[in-house]
Amino acid sequence: MTELSDILDAGNSRGATTPEAVAKEQNEGGGYLTPPRILIVDDSATIRFGLSRVLDKMGAMVTQASDGRSGFEIAKSDDFDLIITDIEMPGMDGFSLCENLKKIQTKRSTPIIILSSRENEEDIERGFRVGAAGYVPKSCAKNELRERIEEILDRNALLKGRLVLVVDDSRFDRKLTSNALREAGFRVITAEDGDRARELLRDVTPDLILSDLNMPNLDGFKLCKVVHSSEKMRNIPFVIMSADGDRATMRRLLQYGASAFLVKPFNVDQLVITAERLVSEHFRTLLREKDRLESERKLMIASITSLVLALEARDQYTHGHSDSVAAMAVTMTRAMGFDEEQVEKARITGKLHDVGKIGIRDDILLKPGALTAEEYDIIKLHPSIGADILSPIPYLADIIPAIAGHHERMDGKGYPRGLKGSQIPLMARVIAVADTYDALTSNRSYRKGFPHGKALEIITEARGAQLCPDCVSIFMNCLG
Repeated sequence: MTELSDILDAGNSRGATTPEAVAKEQNEGGGYLTPPRILIVDDSATIRFGLSRVLDKMGAMVTQASDGRSGFEIAKSDDFDLIITDIEMPGMDGFSLCENLKKIQTKRSTPIIILSSRENEEDIERGFRVGAAGYVPKSCAKNELRERIEEILDRNALLKGRLVLVVDDSRFDRKLTSNALREAGFRVITAEDGDRARELLRDVTPDLILSDLNMPNLDGFKLCKVVHSSEKMRNIPFVIMSADGDRATMRRLLQYGASAFLVKPFNVDQLVITAERLVSEHFRTLLREKDRLESERKLMIASITSLVLALEARDQYTHGHSDSVAAMAVTMTRAMGFDEEQVEKARITGKLHDVGKIGIRDDILLKPGALTAEEYDIIKLHPSIGADILSPIPYLADIIPAIAGHHERMDGKGYPRGLKGSQIPLMARVIAVADTYDALTSNRSYRKGFPHGKALEIITEARGAQLCPDCVSIFMNCLG
């Protein structure tokens, strides 16, 4: 019999140690937003205790059942992300538990791991035949169990709720394919031909497309070409289903961008496994690409921010100005009910709002006295210069209007475009209030900074003519 220490030791090697940490870790990887719920079914209290210790360390929420019958009733009435069961138990054995649960439509997608002392090939084969997602001999639990649990939970987290478009002119085949995919946990939409699929694709973007080859009007060949000629859809995995298994046909479809070819009639398990593999690989690729782009974005913003800080460092009077404006913009936008993505954009805008001053000559930018009219005209170019600097960076496109418009006025007397009222982007109006306050309270070469109270009086007087009244009210409530 497996020693308790063999199972306990498996939980001490790596990974997060709290449900919150695991939830955070898996959320960042595109997985579970909450700790996974796992049911243990085993008549051995020692094994249940040992498994619970392992799963607790992995951050799971654990439920226990002491025999197959009670395990079946618990699994039938509640939802779990994973079930781990022994085979030899009173009331109902593990094979029967697995088989009976797979007969319930709402439970067919729940993965089950069989953990048993029975290690012969016949039992292992039977375990998979009744629907188990994994089979781990108890003698191997120390080395294999944790890895198998993480693999299954990770795969299910990636696949859960993914959308598949099934295109087939055969009603029977559409139903057969759709039912198999739904039982595996996918969401499914269907189309009776390529034309209808093309209509659906205007409004939805599936994670996988399964299409028959020979259909009236727009067939599978043409639909595949339509999908892969679209910038939006070209990376969606596309699987062709056809009774025509000719090698030349398959090669032609691969050239058009098909990811796989299933020859009809096919086993639905083969279909589900193919779908799971393609969606999982596709989604992992998207996550990697997202991480890469996010790293590049952060690096680019950090580089530009460093330029702004270097710019401010040349002038003792403006040192820290952009950080202060960014902090106030964050406070204001949170108070305005912006979501965290928009709040982050406010922070970046505040950091970069004066980046255009990089293009202003030092003798004008750092001039200790009053500017001439010609010099002031040059200073007024900095919002446009900033917008031009940032325009080649696609993921900063949303903040460019605020960069360009943070010196516009409500009465239309601002610069560079003379925008008026609601023509001025809201984020630009937010930045304008924060920018004005920090400028008023900071020392300048030509004057000392105003006290907090006096700065608020000036901002109140500028309300409506220069500054957005709503943004001034938010500012006063937050920082006044």
